[in-house]
Amino acid sequence: MIIQETYDFIRTSNNEILHDSTIEKVVIGVHFTATKLSSGFAGVSKTEITHRCCNSDRQKRNFGAFTPGNIQGRKIHDLFEYREDSDIINNVRLAVLNAVSAEIIARSGYSVMEGKDPIELVNLNQHKTICIVGAFHSYIRKISGTSNKLYVLELDENAFDEDQKRYFVPANRYAEILAKSDIIIITGSTIANNTIDSLLDYIPPQAVTILVGPSSSLVPDVLFKHKVDIIGSTRILDADKMFSIISEGGAGYHLFNYCAQKICILNDSGKTS
Repeated sequence: MIIQETYDFIRTSNNEILHDSTIEKVVIGVHFTATKLSSGFAGVSKTEITHRCCNSDRQKRNFGAFTPGNIQGRKIHDLFEYREDSDIINNVRLAVLNAVSAEIIARSGYSVMEGKDPIELVNLNQHKTICIVGAFHSYIRKISGTSNKLYVLELDENAFDEDQKRYFVPANRYAEILAKSDIIIITGSTIANNTIDSLLDYIPPQAVTILVGPSSSLVPDVLFKHKVDIIGSTRILDADKMFSIISEGGAGYHLFNYCAQKICILNDSGKTS
């Protein structure tokens, strides 16, 4: 899994961060889970809570380590070595991993473009086949106005605006659609819901692959190894404002309006569109 593989990479290359830093604060909102570390770096991830979690009596009554009331102040290393799993713990793990990644990216030599959305780096004046994984409305609007062939893989047709439903393709056809795509845009929520691994397995060699969204703000090495060419990442500029927005039900566009910056991390050995 991408999350575990990224954690293992950080443990090998930046183990001191995992052992020295603690989780200073956690907020789990309707749309996002937010964390701030003792280092001052912050991260977010999409909140994924399943029906099973909400109705599990065992999880409701669990008062062990890394359950509600027991997360803040703990070491990052201990969070990832903790053997229990729940939706809450998994949300926090990804948000924490994004916060750790923010510190590494800030002091690294990665190829970073600030204030850019990945779609700005794609040449849409072509006759290409483009696949979006997830009903990413702003991208659908932008691409649908071009001469490119567009497919949007999604579980729920009702996630689309009425005029966008013609692009809907059931998500279970992902192997077929990805295989014939020239440009593939994957939302970061696929990391949060653990579907990204199977998607990356079907990326064709010629495709330019973009991963975008706050949940995708991981240190890029593992994603690059798995055929991702551009990561549309999120840099949190004001953690306190981030917590306020997320606790009040804020979504991604609220974060970018008030307390976050879009950045693109480029795979220098990757392909161009």
